[in-house]
Amino acid sequence: MKNKTVIITGASTGIGKEIARYFITRESNVIMNASSEENLKKAYEELGSPANAIYQVGDISKRETGQKLVRLAMEKFNAVDVLINNAGVFSPKPFLDVEEQDLDLYWNVNLKGTYFTSQAVIPQMIKQQNGSIINIGTVLVDHAIDGFPATAPLTSKGAIHALTRQLAAEFGKNNIKINTIAPGIIRSPLQGKIGIEDADSLAGLHLLNRIGEAHEIAEAAYYLATSNFVTGETINVAGGHTVGHAI
Repeated sequence: MKNKTVIITGASTGIGKEIARYFITRESNVIMNASSEENLKKAYEELGSPANAIYQVGDISKRETGQKLVRLAMEKFNAVDVLINNAGVFSPKPFLDVEEQDLDLYWNVNLKGTYFTSQAVIPQMIKQQNGSIINIGTVLVDHAIDGFPATAPLTSKGAIHALTRQLAAEFGKNNIKINTIAPGIIRSPLQGKIGIEDADSLAGLHLLNRIGEAHEIAEAAYYLATSNFVTGETINVAGGHTVGHAI
C-alpha cells in the first residue's frame, strides 16, 4: 500500500482514526474525513500531522462531500485506490419507540453516506481498472440480540451488507473489489456514547471471551485493501460473535 491513496470517512475517532493510523504508518497517502472540524483537526495532529495525510471536513450524507474527497485525492495524490466507508452512527432504541427522524438519521448517515461516497469514487476506479471499497457493517445483522434493540440502525447496516454484494457483482469486471467488515464489540468511544460504561462486560458475547480492539479492524481493512481476489464478502471480525455461544 505504499503510495496508494486511501480515503477514510469517520476518521476522527475510534475505529476510523485507528485505520488512518495503520495506513499512514505503512506509507499510504491518506485522506481523513469527518463531520466535525474540531475533532478531525485534533485527530490529524495527534497522528503527528503526517506529510502523507490530509483531512477534509464534510457530512458524508451529502452527495457533494464524496465528490470533494475525490477531487482532493486527485489534486494531491492523482489516484483513488481505496475507500473505507467507516463513518456511521449507531444507538439502541426499542422498535415501538422508533420515530421517523430516527430512521432518517441512520439511513442518511449510514446508508446514503456509504452509497454516495462509493458513487463518487467508482468512476475514477473504473478509469484505473482497479480499486477497493471497504464498508463497515455489524455482526448484529446476522446475530440479533433481544437485550440490544436497534432496528433503526440495523436496517441501514443490513442495507450496506446487501449493497456490498451488488456492487461487487456490477464492478467486478472493472477489477474493483467491494467488501464489508462486520465488527463485534470493539473498544471505542462509541460504547460510551450508547451508554455502555464497561465495554469489557460484554466480553461473553464473543467465543474468545474478550472484546475487540480498533487495531484489529484496521488489520482487516489493510488485508482487504491489499487483496486482489476477495470481493463481495462480509468478513466478521468478532471473536466468534456470530458462530456460537459459551454457556
